[in-house]
Amino acid sequence: MATTRIMPMHMNRGKTLLQSLAARTDYVMNPDKTDGGLLISSYKCDPASAEVDFLLSKQQYQMITGRQPKHGKDVIAYHVRQAFYPGEITPEEANRIGYELAMRFTGGRHQFIVATHIDKAHVHNHIVFNSTTLDCTHKFNNVKDTADLIRDISDRLCLEKGYSVITEPEEKGKDYAEWNAEKTGTSWKAKLKETIGEVIPGCRDFEDFLRQMQEHGYEVKRGKHISLRAPGQKRFTRLKTLGTEYTEEALRAELEGRSATKSRPAAAVSIRKIEKSSTPDIAFLIDIEKKLSEGKGRGYEQWAKVFNIKQMANALLILREEGIGSTGQLEERLVVATYAFEMASDQLKATESEIRELRRMKQHILDYGRTREIFTEYQKRGKPDEFLEAHRAEIQIHLAAKKAFEEYKSGRAPKLKDLNARLSILSTQQKSQYEQYREARKEMQRWQAVRQSVDSSLKRLEKEKHRGVSR
Repeated sequence: MATTRIMPMHMNRGKTLLQSLAARTDYVMNPDKTDGGLLISSYKCDPASAEVDFLLSKQQYQMITGRQPKHGKDVIAYHVRQAFYPGEITPEEANRIGYELAMRFTGGRHQFIVATHIDKAHVHNHIVFNSTTLDCTHKFNNVKDTADLIRDISDRLCLEKGYSVITEPEEKGKDYAEWNAEKTGTSWKAKLKETIGEVIPGCRDFEDFLRQMQEHGYEVKRGKHISLRAPGQKRFTRLKTLGTEYTEEALRAELEGRSATKSRPAAAVSIRKIEKSSTPDIAFLIDIEKKLSEGKGRGYEQWAKVFNIKQMANALLILREEGIGSTGQLEERLVVATYAFEMASDQLKATESEIRELRRMKQHILDYGRTREIFTEYQKRGKPDEFLEAHRAEIQIHLAAKKAFEEYKSGRAPKLKDLNARLSILSTQQKSQYEQYREARKEMQRWQAVRQSVDSSLKRLEKEKHRGVSR
């Protein structure tokens, strides 16, 4: 059973287009929610720099159409949630279905990422697709029946794969949490929690959070406890009644912690600290001939030429401000940036590998305890075939757990308390390393783009030199 919902995304007040996109993509691709980033797939963009890929197409759209984004009005992307019934599907299969849903729905005309979250009781997908088409000439039209269309595609996919679909309620466009909450009489709280989850990634602080909740239609009541009320709701809902992670103190701590993390450099082990540069941003040059062969028109060709010239100019500014005066120095800087990225990548992979191993061992410990009585009874009965047939799955799970304990580094099962403590440390370490990885990747790509621009400029100068000699 899967339920869906589509939500338009706008530019956040006080933030740039890139920052607004990054706030959402960073949230949905949180490694803590996506098994260290393993449950993320994408189309026509790189998950590690999806917001940059989205931005590039929007810049092309602006150049081609002359239209500029407006805060609060222009839809920069769309966010689709697809939730599955608890225990009915594996996270990997959920991600594959989410990818197919996005592909069928967009027709392959929009970039998108699919992030499968496993931090809740029910597995659910977050699909973020660019509102701008791949050819950079149009934007997605969110018509009245869009939610129904997504729901129908999702239902067909579930039926094709052998999963159940919801036959009630009749209202479409709801996710599992809201539908289930309505059945139990707590739908206002479920809707409020969902809205908080959508809003919080793009907030600077708690006051900004309250302001954005008001923009989403909620009435805010201050006092000893912060309360909110949705349009049509009779009574206010106190934040503290939503659970410990939604209290005013918890939300403030999350926002302040995020701000503190962004204000100081991420911890790095044997990795050069990457300083934020005041030099201009730079992107890779566009292969105009290739794009023209793919069917791009004269308007795109003219835009691409201007775009490439700007990138070459930015490259020269970067070289000047960084004090680089030769191709050898440029190559050296690129080598350093590449090495920093590879180190960050290796450290992150090592941490993620240990997390997966500890989670696997934790599951074995839980499985062992859950099947111990059945296995003990099996041994007492002298291992009869009829008992084995009736409890084959539990016995195999128990034996697999025992084997895992024997192969563990200590030769026996670790304590669950020790595993949880180590996982907590690794989770914190993973967050830091993930930020370092993203920064290192951007730094490496920055210098790769500079070198590409320099190489292109040198080739152009060489051609002009030969033309002068031939004349």
